[in-house]
Amino acid sequence: MSVEIDKILVSILQRRFRSIAEEMSIALAMTTRSPILCEARDFVTGLYDADGKMLEQKENLPILSFSLGPVCEYIVKFFGKRNIHEGDVIFHNDVFSMGNQNNDVAVYKPIFHGRTLVGWSACKGHQADIGGAVRGGYNPSAVEVWQEALRIPPVKVYEKGKLRKDVWNLIFANIRLKMVEEDMKAQVGSCVVGERGLRALVEKYGFERFNAHKKYLFDATEKMMRAEISRIPKGVYRGEATGYFDGRNKGSKYTVRVKITVKGDSIHFDYSDTDTQTKGFVNGTFTSSASATVLTFLQMVDPNIPHNDGMVRPIRITIPGGTVLNASYPAATTYGNHLCPINANAIQRALAGAIPDKVTAGWNELLCSLSTGQDQRRKKPYVDIFFMGLKGGSGAVKGCDGYDHIGMIDASGGVLDQDYEMFELQTPHTLVRHEYLPDSAGAGKWRGGLGAVSEYVMGGEGNKLVTFGEGDVEPARGAHGGGEGTLNYIELDYPDGRKYRTTSKDLVENVPSGTFYRQEAGGGGGWGSPHERPAELVAREVRNGITSEAKARAEYGVALKPGTFEVDETETARLRRNIRA
Repeated sequence: MSVEIDKILVSILQRRFRSIAEEMSIALAMTTRSPILCEARDFVTGLYDADGKMLEQKENLPILSFSLGPVCEYIVKFFGKRNIHEGDVIFHNDVFSMGNQNNDVAVYKPIFHGRTLVGWSACKGHQADIGGAVRGGYNPSAVEVWQEALRIPPVKVYEKGKLRKDVWNLIFANIRLKMVEEDMKAQVGSCVVGERGLRALVEKYGFERFNAHKKYLFDATEKMMRAEISRIPKGVYRGEATGYFDGRNKGSKYTVRVKITVKGDSIHFDYSDTDTQTKGFVNGTFTSSASATVLTFLQMVDPNIPHNDGMVRPIRITIPGGTVLNASYPAATTYGNHLCPINANAIQRALAGAIPDKVTAGWNELLCSLSTGQDQRRKKPYVDIFFMGLKGGSGAVKGCDGYDHIGMIDASGGVLDQDYEMFELQTPHTLVRHEYLPDSAGAGKWRGGLGAVSEYVMGGEGNKLVTFGEGDVEPARGAHGGGEGTLNYIELDYPDGRKYRTTSKDLVENVPSGTFYRQEAGGGGGWGSPHERPAELVAREVRNGITSEAKARAEYGVALKPGTFEVDETETARLRRNIRA
C-alpha cells in the first residue's frame, strides 16, 4: 500500500529528529562527571534508522558526529538484525572496525516498534581514560594500538534488557578511573532518551507512514546537496598540506594530498597520493579522516541542509589503507582526529580557486595538552584536557572576519571552554590568565580570528603532560592577499628556573608542583588586502587592544594621531599609497 506524502509532516519529522538528538545531548551533559564531557562537551548524540543510516545528530563535536553512522552500519552487519533485540546496549571504540579514536567510546541502543527494528539511538564521548600505557589515552610513544588503549569491538553489555555483568566488569577492569564507568552509564541513559523519543514518533504516525516520510526526507536532502555541488564549476582540483613531526623523528614531515573531482552534481575526494602511515601515533583512521572531509566540505555549502543520510549520498571518499589518513592494523592512531586541520587545509587549497567566496583563509591548527597526576586535595587521580588553551582563531572569509578563539576546525566551535572555577575544582591547578591574544589574527580586509593566551600553575603530584597537535611550524595562511596568523607554543617554567618548550607531540614526565604553564594558540589567516580594511575599524581595534598601533601602521597602513585613537587621514593615505606602490 502506497503512502501519500505530506510535506509538512516531512518537515515536522526532520525537526523532531533534531530536537530528540538535542534532548539526548542535554541529558548527557547533565549526568556525566568528567570535565571533558560535562564542561567541554566533547561528545555527540544522534539517531539512525534500522540500517544505521543517519536521521539526525547533535554536533557538539562535528568530527565525532560523522563517525557514529559508519559504526552503526557495521554493528547491523556484525550482529545481523535477527540477533539484535529490544533492550540490547552495545559498546564500541575499535578503530579497526570503523571507529575514529580509541578514547571516543560509543553506545548504541536499538529501537523497536513491536517486533520491528525501526532505528537506533547512539552517542559517543571522549573518555578520561581508556587503558593503554598512559593515563588519559594519549601516548606519543605508541607504535601499536595496544600501547594506546583497550580495544572494544562491538559488544553487548546489555542483552534483552539484562546487564551482562561479566562483560561490563571485563571492560572496566582495564580502565583506571571509576569516573569513566559512571560516564558510560550516563551515555546509556542518553540513548534511552533517544529511544523514547523516536519510538513515540513511530507510534504516533505508524511505521509505514514514518518510513515513507523518512525516505522522502533522505531523497529531498540529497537533491539539496546535489544542487549545491552543481554550483561548483566542473573540474579536477588538487590541494595538499603538510604536517610536521611524527612524534619520533625530528624534522619529519607528512603530506596530505587530495584530488577533488566535481562531475555534475556529485563530488569525489581522492587521497590516493597521500603519504604512507608513520611508525608512531601520528596516524588517522578511515572514519576520522572521512568525517573531517565531510565537515570541511559542509562549511562551503548551504548550512540549512538537513544532516541525514541524503546529505552524504553525492559525496564519495577514497582513502587507501596504509596512508597517514587510514593506517593499517595494528598501527597507533590516537592522533587521527587531529589530522583534520591538515586535511581541511588541503581541501581548502584545492577549492580556493573554484569557489573563492566560500573558502576561508587558514584556521589556526590545534596544539593541545593533557595533564594527569594525583590530586592530593582529594587523594584521587585526575585527568584534564586543557580546552581553554587549545582554541585559536578561525580563518576569515569574504565578507566576514574570522571567529575569535573558536578552536580547531574539526570542532567548529562545538567544544566549550571549561568554567574557570570548575577547572580549579576538578584539577589541582590554579588558573592565572586566559584572554584573547592581541596581534595574533592575520591581517586582511577581513581579519582572521584572534587566538588566546592561557597560563596556570600546576599542582598535584606525579604529574605528566602530554602534548599533541600542530601549528608550531607553519602558521595559518592568509587568502587573497591576507596575512598569516601567529604560531602556537606551550612552555613550562619549572620551580628551579629551568624552562622547557614542548614539542608538538610530547610526553613530559615528572612535572613538579609549582611549574608555571603558558600556552599561546595563534590566530587565523586574513582574507583580502589589509589595506582595504576600513581605517576607522582598525583604529577601533587598536583602542580595544585587539591590534597594536605598530601592527596597524605596518600591516594595515593606518596611522593614528599621537596620544589618541583617531585616524590620521593624511598619514594613512600616504602609508597606503606607498604600500601599494
